Amino acid sequence: MYETEIKILEIDRKKLEKKLSSLGAKKIFDDEIHALYYDNADCFIRRQRGTFRLRREGRISVLTFKAHIDNSAAKVREETEVTVLDFDAMRSILKSVGFSPWLEMKKHRTTYELPGFHFEFDRYTGEFGFIPEFLEIEGPDVEAIYESAAALGFSKEDCRPWDALQVAEYYSASDKK
Repeated sequence: MYETEIKILEIDRKKLEKKLSSLGAKKIFDDEIHALYYDNADCFIRRQRGTFRLRREGRISVLTFKAHIDNSAAKVREETEVTVLDFDAMRSILKSVGFSPWLEMKKHRTTYELPGFHFEFDRYTGEFGFIPEFLEIEGPDVEAIYESAAALGFSKEDCRPWDALQVAEYYSASDKK
């Protein structure tokens, strides 16, 4: 499965939630997310620009591998996921086969859904709590995502093809904090 998404910074959440509701979007998730990003000792996954992540999403745990796909307009990844029953047991298994976490991120996420799209409000906590809440739009392709962003009042220029670390870097390097 391919994942295509963008991020929109500097949002007015209340206004966007009203707009999403008026478009018929349904809230499908509102909970905490705890993510651990893994690699082996030689950093093979990161050198390949991949992502190997164990994440607790509310009461569900998911192990994910994402392969990087070059695209300057959106963050595009070939994504393979599996639900795991026990977050801590999976952590132990990953450690025992030579993987260790190189990054830990926690956030509160609220997700709205329209057919083919997810609209996710992310607010990081802990070490990354300096990042203001932003909107992530995931959809079937870049043009459809641009159209959904436009329906919410945003331009293509507002759509960032960034991952979470790029968002953190943007706010770390600017006076936006």
